Amino acid sequence: MPSDCLGEYACTAANINFNVDNLLNGFWQFTIDGLSWGAIYALVAVGYTLVFGVLRLINFAHSEIFMLGMFGAYFCLDVILGFTPSGNAYNKGIALTVLYLAIAMIFAMLVSGSAAVGLEFVAYRPLRKRNARPLTFLITAIGMSFVLQEFVHFILPQIIDGYGGSNAQQPVVLVQPKTQFTIFGAAVSNVTIVIVVAALILALLTDIAINRTKFGRGIRAVAQDPTTATLMGVSRERIIMTTFLIGGLLAGAAALLYTLKVPQGIIYSGGFLLGIKAFSAAVLGGIGNLRGALLGGLLLGIMENYGQALFGTQWRDVVAFVLLVLVLLIRPTGILGESLGKARA
Repeated sequence: MPSDCLGEYACTAANINFNVDNLLNGFWQFTIDGLSWGAIYALVAVGYTLVFGVLRLINFAHSEIFMLGMFGAYFCLDVILGFTPSGNAYNKGIALTVLYLAIAMIFAMLVSGSAAVGLEFVAYRPLRKRNARPLTFLITAIGMSFVLQEFVHFILPQIIDGYGGSNAQQPVVLVQPKTQFTIFGAAVSNVTIVIVVAALILALLTDIAINRTKFGRGIRAVAQDPTTATLMGVSRERIIMTTFLIGGLLAGAAALLYTLKVPQGIIYSGGFLLGIKAFSAAVLGGIGNLRGALLGGLLLGIMENYGQALFGTQWRDVVAFVLLVLVLLIRPTGILGESLGKARA
């Protein structure tokens, strides 16, 4: 190996810290911050796990559904509600702020839900009618991911002036992070409370819908045995559309929560890395398992924060994926296993 390569690798190794004291001193703060990240990952991960449970399809375009939700929330705040993007925080009081955020979340959910259903109708349904191979679905999913990215990158600016393009949107900040109380010396901000509480409520409602409603039984039936479910009167196409819709709605909600956490993150490529992490969370908990996706998201958010404390901020993403590899080596089906079709999701 050339001497300059040796120097390069030595410099890279020198940038790897192992700061146990940093983790111990900020343990509770890293845990609380990790929960807020994990809640966002979990909501997006549910979309991956539902589609895989029903279709055995890894919908890599789901990250772009999340990205469209971010633009939907931004459009609602900017155009519909009239908040001028400036980067400065608005102070509308708690009641009005919650109302505006709820309206923006609903609009983002509608955008993402509609985009998810449209994606299924345009890209995946024709393939099912032709009995395409699984590899064809996978390639189509990856292709649609790039199509949606480039649509926002190049075409959206021609449709709506100031939207899309290569640069991130100038943020609209409704909630300025402020510490509300402390736990074991760790600060809990208003943003963290909103994210975690909203994510838990949505996760609970989704779990109830899947396990205790008629269409939820239909989803589990199609996931377990689509042929028998069809013979019993379950509309497979309607169940598939509903599955994409639920995943899209949750991605839209996660998009609004993400913009609270990272106001400057609204960009055409903004869903790519988060989508990969959410997929990793789904695999970590057990892809095809609803509760596994939620558990995997929370664990991933916390563990990558711990890794960031130990090794440094620049290694945050690496830690997340190394954790995934380790879990798959020990338990390939994930922590809770694949169980949507067995009615244990």
